[in-house]
Amino acid sequence: MTARARAILAARRAGVLLHPTSLPARGAAGELGQEARNFLRWLADAGFSVWQMLPIGPTHADDSPYQALSAHAGNPRLIDLEDLLQQGWLTAAQAAASAGKPALLRIAAQRFDAALERDGPLADAFRSFRERTAHWLGDFALFMALREAHDESSWLDWPPALRQRDPEALAQAAARHAERIAGIEFEQFIFERQWAALKTHANGLGIALFGDMPIFVHLDSADVWANQRLFLLGSDGNPTVVAGVPPDYFSATGQRWGNPLYDWDGLAQTGYAWWIERVHTQQRLFDLIRVDHFRGFEAYWEIDATSATAIDGRWVKAPGRPFFQAIAAACGEVPFVAENLGVITAEVEALRRDLTLPGMLVLQFAFDGSPDNPYLPHNHAALEVVYTGTHDNDTTAGWYAALDDATRLRVNDYLGLPTEAMPWPLIRCALRSVARLAIVPMQDLLELGSDHRMNIPGTASGNWGWRFTWDQVPPQLHARLRHLLALYGRLHAVDAH
Repeated sequence: MTARARAILAARRAGVLLHPTSLPARGAAGELGQEARNFLRWLADAGFSVWQMLPIGPTHADDSPYQALSAHAGNPRLIDLEDLLQQGWLTAAQAAASAGKPALLRIAAQRFDAALERDGPLADAFRSFRERTAHWLGDFALFMALREAHDESSWLDWPPALRQRDPEALAQAAARHAERIAGIEFEQFIFERQWAALKTHANGLGIALFGDMPIFVHLDSADVWANQRLFLLGSDGNPTVVAGVPPDYFSATGQRWGNPLYDWDGLAQTGYAWWIERVHTQQRLFDLIRVDHFRGFEAYWEIDATSATAIDGRWVKAPGRPFFQAIAAACGEVPFVAENLGVITAEVEALRRDLTLPGMLVLQFAFDGSPDNPYLPHNHAALEVVYTGTHDNDTTAGWYAALDDATRLRVNDYLGLPTEAMPWPLIRCALRSVARLAIVPMQDLLELGSDHRMNIPGTASGNWGWRFTWDQVPPQLHARLRHLLALYGRLHAVDAH
């Protein structure tokens, strides 16, 4: 375990899983403004000291945070427009016209550009931001401008010179789309500034931000377009093999994610420079970082790109320990938490233990009838993070309602024949676990059913859009939760006195 993770997990804590897009807001998604601060205040009042979320990068049309357009950029949908009003980069009349956030951000970018000429400190801050992010910002801004110019089509469908990154074609495109590129850079500058303010506010309340770093990146992303040599691609840019997982709890045919796989040998020759830059970005954003699909760093499921499902794949060894040694040498002790769900082998767990990384325990997976099930609380260890369920699970109320009679009886028996209605018995079960950190999805705290789940793995539509409203939150819920956190020793040390 890293020093930062060790500091956070030195005492028993509890947190809530809620993606920022699920915050209340007037627009189409939650923002990094007042409602985010309201949520942090509610977390603190309830005694929580961790806010866990999903990846925060810009998404494709399906809104999946795990298939982002960039491994570095922030999602401009999260930008708080009220902040832009206060800065004078938008007027109240413009905001009231409801032109939509993309249009309002373009207006704000123009006013911001004019402000740079008369505001020296602002110009210095923007210049510093561009210099620090030069390894990704320019490619990302050009990529997004070109996507817009090509009707949001994949870079694989662009003219050959742009697809293959001919230097002269790129220079001409950059000149042609200079205004839009400046606007995209403005959006990322504002996102970073608003995020930094939110993180400072959270940490001031004793709340750590717990992020999520997917192992793979989307084929149609700035990362793949700008670094094609680092991925297993054919001469036409299409992947020859893709990522996924074999059949498991979530799907009888496995999951064919379709992400291009890394050329790990090529990455090693660079000293894993691309990954090091990516981890540096995550370190700036979060206090804890979940490494999604950790097992893929020991071995990954390789699927031929022509295969329609994930059934016919094979395990291929990944760099494992040498990779993490390179990350540690360049980034210091990174506060990683390993997502070690799914098909986990002794080799994967040996790597995790060797790196002393906390793993994940999901209570909804615990009740298969075996007393040796690692997710059962009597098999938990302190160096773990326990969940009632994750963003990929049904809500606990929905999960319990869908159980067959025999499994439901087994759950009730293990939990001591509780009189409380679900999901509270499973929430208590997570909180009294010996695992240092317990995380509960917001849907479970609100006792919501299956129609409020965040994602159904293996489905391509209808996901990622869940939002909560404050009228769903009982007035005394924070007091009930604070009592439970005190009862099970999970109030943060600052709150416990």
